[in-house]
Amino acid sequence: MNEHFWSPVKLSIEVASISLVIVLFTGILLARLMYRKNFKGKIAVETAMLLPLVLPPTVVGFLLIVIFGVNSPVGRLIDTIFGQPIMFTWWAAVLASTVVAFPLMYQSCVTGFKSVDKGIEEAARVDGASEWKVFLFITLPLAYKSIISGGILSFARALGEFGATLMFAGNLPGKTQTMPMAIYVALESGNTGLAWMWVIITIVISFGMLLVSTLIK
Repeated sequence: MNEHFWSPVKLSIEVASISLVIVLFTGILLARLMYRKNFKGKIAVETAMLLPLVLPPTVVGFLLIVIFGVNSPVGRLIDTIFGQPIMFTWWAAVLASTVVAFPLMYQSCVTGFKSVDKGIEEAARVDGASEWKVFLFITLPLAYKSIISGGILSFARALGEFGATLMFAGNLPGKTQTMPMAIYVALESGNTGLAWMWVIITIVISFGMLLVSTLIK
């Protein structure tokens, strides 16, 4: 197998891995914040965070362009700081994958936190533990199955992201061309055999991760 074949595979795994790290951190923190706090408009905020689950990928890609594009304030700020726009870069692929994977991580974390016995948490507080110690040493360990499951599903979702990535990061071989886009290009060009090899790799990785997710429940 040459570099042309392995480049999308390597890029897909790298993008999905970085996205996983981001959603793992943000998903846990935001889930804790939203689970513990009650405020006016909480339902609306949670609904907005879950929107990428139901929005068409092209809509997500369009919104990313509007928010981070070269004509937006955020896009101009990024250009000023880093000397180049984020669109059509490796980080654009990471951002697109992170946005679509985040709701899965967030939902899993909330579910895990809700499953923790409140009596155990309260006992730790009575013994003098601070809220953060309760969270780090009681809540997180007891909710680990849901968190791991959410991480696996988020990685698989990021690995298979296509529409938003295509619009926001483009399809640049060796730079932003992930496996889903490579499969599409191969099929369009009539190279079904090459497309099948990428499809098989994607299926094997996704199947393996879903199997692990099922076994830890």
